[in-house]
Amino acid sequence: MTHLQAGLSPETLEKARLELNENPDTLHQDIQEVRDMVITRPDIGFLRTDDAFILRFLRARKFHHFEAFRLLAQYFEYRQQNLDMFKSFKATDPGIKQALKDGFPGGLANLDHYGRKILVLFAANWDQSRYTLVDILRAILLSLEAMIEDPELQVNGFVLIIDWSNFTFKQASKLTPSMLRLAIEGLQDSFPARFGGIHFVNQPWYIHALYTVIRPFLKEKTRKRIFLHGNNLNSLHQLIHPEILPSEFGGMLPPYDMGTWARTLLDHEYDDDSEYNVDSYSMPVKEVEKELSPKSMKRYAGGDCGRSGTGMGGAPQVYHQVLYIFPIFSFCVCIAV
Repeated sequence: MTHLQAGLSPETLEKARLELNENPDTLHQDIQEVRDMVITRPDIGFLRTDDAFILRFLRARKFHHFEAFRLLAQYFEYRQQNLDMFKSFKATDPGIKQALKDGFPGGLANLDHYGRKILVLFAANWDQSRYTLVDILRAILLSLEAMIEDPELQVNGFVLIIDWSNFTFKQASKLTPSMLRLAIEGLQDSFPARFGGIHFVNQPWYIHALYTVIRPFLKEKTRKRIFLHGNNLNSLHQLIHPEILPSEFGGMLPPYDMGTWARTLLDHEYDDDSEYNVDSYSMPVKEVEKELSPKSMKRYAGGDCGRSGTGMGGAPQVYHQVLYIFPIFSFCVCIAV
């Protein structure tokens, strides 16, 4: 075990080996392979390329070097293209602070039986007069930044439960195509976290209808991880034991305190210490090259091999298809309002 694996239990170390292909003997080489690809994307300012940071992306992509690098590139490109979202990216920012206090997101104290962190969202808590959906997304991303520092969660991942009780037509009408795309790109395509399951409970018909429209365009792997339980909490309990759930989800614990996670972040005054501005993304190539191995300098001298696949510059085709379909749903919602 290397110092980079410090903090992992013996069980998690074994899980990382078996499920993520993590090998302590080649760990530094794996990290350097990803770091060496940075030179292929001079259009992106990679604000962090230290070992511990790159390791998060390798774990998120099961140590497939190119997939890990592509995720790393998309992580910074997303921030580079949405600079306003990451200004004042800290728990004390007014919009983020209020979203956190309303439980966007919440985090349960106990992990599930796979060691995953359980995040909860109570959708109807959104107060449109005090903060925006973008503020909610910012609060979720900031929370994930804090949580992903735990190496156990880098390996074991997260589970998300969304309670749609009392979520109104008016609130649903704000789920615009651009907001949907911003959230999907930020959470699914640009963040080094492993999501083992997304559970909808008490969803109204219009949320169910929205998912029905979008579902055919989702990858099979993603579809298998989304569960629509409706009012049937027994089906939720088959996947997440009621012993660790609050009473809102039919669990054996007291009602969830919405402010628990907010207090954790605010007490520690957590913020993302990266400077997200135009100048910070203009890192000179010579500065990047200092961390590259001699082998990579020769390998990448003649071409750009970092742009294949679905980079942020060209979102996956699914988004374009959904963007055409989504306005129809939004129009129906607006009529109902």
